[in-house]
Amino acid sequence: MDGREYSSLAAMLSDLPDPRRARGRRHHWGTILTLIGAALVSGQQGMQAISQWVAEHAEELCALLQPPRGRLPSDSTLRRALRALDLAALEPRVAAFVDGLAAPAEGGAAAVGLAVDGKAVRGANAHGAAVHLVSLVRHDDARVLRQVAVAEKSNEITAAPRLLADRDLTGAVVTMDALLTQRSLAEQIRRQGGHYLLVVKENHPTLYAAIGQLFTGEVPVEPSDHAASVTTTEKRHGRLTTRTLERTAALNDYLDWPDVGQVLRRTCHAVNLTTGKVSHEVTYGLTSLPAAATTPAEVEQVWRGHWTIENRVHYPRDVTLGEDACQVRAGHAPQALAALRNALLSLLRAQGWTNIAAALRHYGAYVARALRLLGALPARL
Repeated sequence: MDGREYSSLAAMLSDLPDPRRARGRRHHWGTILTLIGAALVSGQQGMQAISQWVAEHAEELCALLQPPRGRLPSDSTLRRALRALDLAALEPRVAAFVDGLAAPAEGGAAAVGLAVDGKAVRGANAHGAAVHLVSLVRHDDARVLRQVAVAEKSNEITAAPRLLADRDLTGAVVTMDALLTQRSLAEQIRRQGGHYLLVVKENHPTLYAAIGQLFTGEVPVEPSDHAASVTTTEKRHGRLTTRTLERTAALNDYLDWPDVGQVLRRTCHAVNLTTGKVSHEVTYGLTSLPAAATTPAEVEQVWRGHWTIENRVHYPRDVTLGEDACQVRAGHAPQALAALRNALLSLLRAQGWTNIAAALRHYGAYVARALRLLGALPARL
């Protein structure tokens, strides 16, 4: 972070550099971007819908925002603005805005969980664009702390170090799926003061086999090294799920991983209560969290918290905010819209919304309500 602080999303948008030539500017840059943000939080998904929302609410928007010329930007102006947005300026400003939102109440997890995962912007990619973004999301409140784009002809492995670069990870546990289970990334996390929890799959065959042999009893261990465990049961979405996490430090002296504290086996047994269908999955992991300082329940909480990024960020962006259906693909527009959706999701979560679809209906009911959320209008007394 560079010390920027914003009182509102509208203030952040107004702080973005204007890429247009001075001659011919008819609309304030911050107003253009605020209109796009207000349309998004009102449930509009693509540029055609955003432009129609602005046009159909033009009279009320002019009365509320009082643009100098008494006019609002056209469809082509809104589209050009998104295409031309300076992503190098937008992404850190979004991060600064999100960092400045009210923090969640303390308590719960022993450490701050931070999930790293990537997603393709499928709506844009379906038309030939190549937009793949990697995000850093906090487990407890689903706040999107940072986002970077995967370079062309590259992958998430090269993007993740940039995502975490220069961030103080003291007191944090960074969770990642098997693709990002990389020794160099684990070393970076430890250098920056954090801990890691990584999923281990067959892309690391030696490590995977060693953990599997240990938990299946093929490798004898001393009695004091037997795994401790915790079992949790949950009934949700028509399924009864039982999860058992086992952990042991028996391999710590044998694994060539930075500061490894314990290896893990997580067994998930699920029963569909309607059909009776049973699924059974076993996953392995390793973490730098020391066994002496953490309980199995705490490790399970961190591991399960990783799914926040999928369930509370990627899914709402794809489905509720319509990223999958959005056909925007030119210039910087796909990544700019993704960054704005991240900012809006974090803002809505900070406002206490847990149902994002309900939030969009709430703010979509009144133009002034959406503008107040963004900070473009003063809050009512």
